[in-house]
Amino acid sequence: MPEGLIEAGHEVEIVEPFSEENVKNEILKFKPDLSMSIGWGTEQRIKNQLIMRQCVKTAKLPHVYWSIEDPAYTFIFSLPLIQRLQPDFVFSISNSTVDFYRKMGIKAAYMDFGFSPKIHKYTQCDENYKASISLVANAYPNVLKNYPDHYRRISMETLIVPLLKNNIRIDFWGNNWDKVKSYVKCDIPKEWIHGHIPYKDANKVYCSSKIVLGLQNYPDQLTQRTYEILASGGFLLTSNTAAVRQLFKSGRELAASSSPEKTLSLVRYYLNNSRERKRIADCGKRSVLGNSYKDRAEYMIKILKNYHII
Repeated sequence: MPEGLIEAGHEVEIVEPFSEENVKNEILKFKPDLSMSIGWGTEQRIKNQLIMRQCVKTAKLPHVYWSIEDPAYTFIFSLPLIQRLQPDFVFSISNSTVDFYRKMGIKAAYMDFGFSPKIHKYTQCDENYKASISLVANAYPNVLKNYPDHYRRISMETLIVPLLKNNIRIDFWGNNWDKVKSYVKCDIPKEWIHGHIPYKDANKVYCSSKIVLGLQNYPDQLTQRTYEILASGGFLLTSNTAAVRQLFKSGRELAASSSPEKTLSLVRYYLNNSRERKRIADCGKRSVLGNSYKDRAEYMIKILKNYHII
């Protein structure tokens, strides 16, 4: 989002490292018109939330929070943070959670993830990342254990398990794929697991793979990587959710599967049809235009002006 605000013509200053002194100094020096907190990170420790609240209230500076952990962590993280931080406005990636916030008297609006054109762009095939089928994602074994009904498990069972059962190689990029045997029903060969990949290098995987698998976390929301894979020009095979169907059509901008059997069918078809993959990937790239973080920033500013926050 900071990059999106800059691309939209705004000046941005990030407080690093976070401390009460640094926040106060930046407010005095930079004289911002708006302050913003995002997500769940080390800067969102309770002590820091209270520091931020006091500093912006003293400076009479409007403060916005973008909640990107809804709806799974609304009650254990987002809502307690909002109650402590007391932002002037909340954006959430979850439409249903926006309704919940509004019923609680919290000014809120929906704002989804997006992509950064400087990072998520087409690049030539890189031999270091070349693969037939790739997945860029962390495994999150603790989430799978603690939330047995999480949709991510269904997405894995639809997209990953049938390929592994049929010994169809997937190149895994991300953490902890060696710790999910009970969820993917087999051991993943060590040579298929590549571990962490820097965020800014992920598009090399997307552009060097014939098929990129994209897990979904909720049936009514899109993951951040959905936008990023498509914007990079990757051919995306993802779960056939309501959120996917709302914005895209399977066979036109991406491929969507609703069952293990369908996944196998789609993989076998598209691995042998490069022209179709290229056509769909090109359409997919065009389909996410208007969803960059510059677009999100312009939307955010518009909403805040409509609510007279700024």
